[in-house]
Amino acid sequence: MLQLSIIWLLLSKAPSLWVDWHWNIHLNGQSFWSINPSETDSWAWRKLLDLRPLAIQFCRTKLGNGNSTSFWFDPWTPLGQLITYIGQSGPRALRVRMNAAVVDATAGSGWTLPHPRSQREVNLHAYLSTINLPLSADVDDIYEWIAGDSPLCVFRSSTTWEVLRPRQAIKPWVDVVWFKGAIPKLSFTMWIANYDRLPTRARLAAWGMAISPLCPFCSNYEESRDHLLLRCVYSKEVWGGVFARCLPPSNTFTDWAELLSWIRGAPPKLTLLRKLATQSTVYHLWKQRNNLIHNQTSVPAATVFHAIDKEIRNIISARRHRKHFDTLMILWLR
Repeated sequence: MLQLSIIWLLLSKAPSLWVDWHWNIHLNGQSFWSINPSETDSWAWRKLLDLRPLAIQFCRTKLGNGNSTSFWFDPWTPLGQLITYIGQSGPRALRVRMNAAVVDATAGSGWTLPHPRSQREVNLHAYLSTINLPLSADVDDIYEWIAGDSPLCVFRSSTTWEVLRPRQAIKPWVDVVWFKGAIPKLSFTMWIANYDRLPTRARLAAWGMAISPLCPFCSNYEESRDHLLLRCVYSKEVWGGVFARCLPPSNTFTDWAELLSWIRGAPPKLTLLRKLATQSTVYHLWKQRNNLIHNQTSVPAATVFHAIDKEIRNIISARRHRKHFDTLMILWLR
């Protein structure tokens, strides 16, 4: 994004010593879109040139006198770069030299282009007929940055990012993983667990690692996500303390979908508390699992719940003046 903004500063000829230097040394009358990098160019300059295919999507030249706009390489028509639209044979077919400016293709009140011989040349002529000639001699050509619904005279990273960023349909679990007031470390672990991508022993054994797939807490069943975080007797004891504060489910959890349903089925005043408690429980169970495997440190389930209780109290206390958090401490301690 930073490099795109630098390209915009260069094209818009912002009042800058850096911009003036590049126009006089690197460009020197050539189009930014057609210049070839040389071996003596700096790494930063070559990276800017590498970004031209991306930057051209946002750039549009607004014609003034046509003196500084490249006929073939600047995007001054809705057809994009004419050298791409017409093709490499365009300069010969239209009798306009490769380094010509737009004004060079005009003569008084008309264009000096020959009769079109292809449909693309017809499309170009159709657009040219909408431009009033002669061009305004006292108006300079300017660049516009088109991001979103309208052209801009300044570069805005927010609108550019909205165009660039990949978009997908909203996931049904997004309100449980990412929500206002969530703690990043807890949400991240919840996100990984929700996708069932935690490196449990069952997964690691399935990848070919020579390890026991059994749960480190109970050693009776394979360590899958649902067993480790929901069905293991150790985890159930931890959840028991959480349920005492957030109202227990009607039935014991057997899979991840039931956990998500329990969170969403909470009364409105308990929804946020259940989200925070669930994420904290998942985080601390996974933390204790790692502590047991890597440090051989075993603690009672009550100790894990104590850490969860402390985490929830700290979260609520730090946000007690925010809306929806002001009553959570009462609900948690009841």
